[in-house]
Amino acid sequence: MSHQKRWLWISDLMLLAVAMVWGTSYGVVKGALAFYPVLGLLALRFGLTFFLLLPALRSLRYAKASAIVGSLGTGGLLLGIFLSETFGISMTRASNAAFLISLCVVLTPIVEWGLLRRKPSSGEWLAVVLSLAGASLVSGGVFIPTAGDALILLAALLRALMVCVTKRVMRDSALAPLSVTAVQAGTVALGSLVAALVCAPQQWRPLPTLAGHGMFWVSIGYLVLACTLFAFFAQNFAVKRSSPTRVALLMGSEPAFGALFAYTWLGEQLSIWGWLGGGLMVFASVLATVPWQRSVNPPVDMHPVVSNDA
Repeated sequence: MSHQKRWLWISDLMLLAVAMVWGTSYGVVKGALAFYPVLGLLALRFGLTFFLLLPALRSLRYAKASAIVGSLGTGGLLLGIFLSETFGISMTRASNAAFLISLCVVLTPIVEWGLLRRKPSSGEWLAVVLSLAGASLVSGGVFIPTAGDALILLAALLRALMVCVTKRVMRDSALAPLSVTAVQAGTVALGSLVAALVCAPQQWRPLPTLAGHGMFWVSIGYLVLACTLFAFFAQNFAVKRSSPTRVALLMGSEPAFGALFAYTWLGEQLSIWGWLGGGLMVFASVLATVPWQRSVNPPVDMHPVVSNDA
């Protein structure tokens, strides 16, 4: 196995681990929101992540200014994703959120095709269809749209856009994935703090005490270390070595892991169709690792310029 393929397999396994921890994050966030409001929770979660990653910012002095601006742009997109996703989770059912956020798998090939001019292979399209069908079965197939559903759908679109923009930004070889994660975390923390203080002061409250709210702080630790620090480092690491569509497909099993977590930890029951849907989504993620041949040659210009407006 070549050095490049070895790193690709490592990034694939990391993305499957991200799907696992993000699948569990819906229930963890739902529980944490019972103790603390959305904007305060986001500021706390990403503020702690930024503090832990402060040493990683030193490598930014070797990166191009356009790459740093691009990193700030991905941080802005991430802020939009988590504002939409977290408010959406608080306003809709977890199954609806899991299904709608998985539409990122369908949207990413379209965004990548338009933004990076990379046409997905037939195998990738097949994996997209299987992942969407599996998510539909896990969620029950139908739902009544709500405002929360609309926010989750917006988050799915922003996820697809972010992974493609991150692919552009990570082309700067001097830009370390951990540094990008630090910039993104700092942007989300600052944006959430400003939004809470300026637009919604009621979202900023005294933190729950450690003595009486141990489960809240355990949830925060899990969200910071697993769902943020590890997950976004792994995503940035993988995007640098793979295509956005492959990344999205590998993380497309997220709702399946979420359903498994809900069944084993929260005691929620899952129908036979739900288990079948979860199996389809996992199979689609495995299918995404197959080196499919393309029917058309890629365009000559595979390195579009990242403007300072990114």
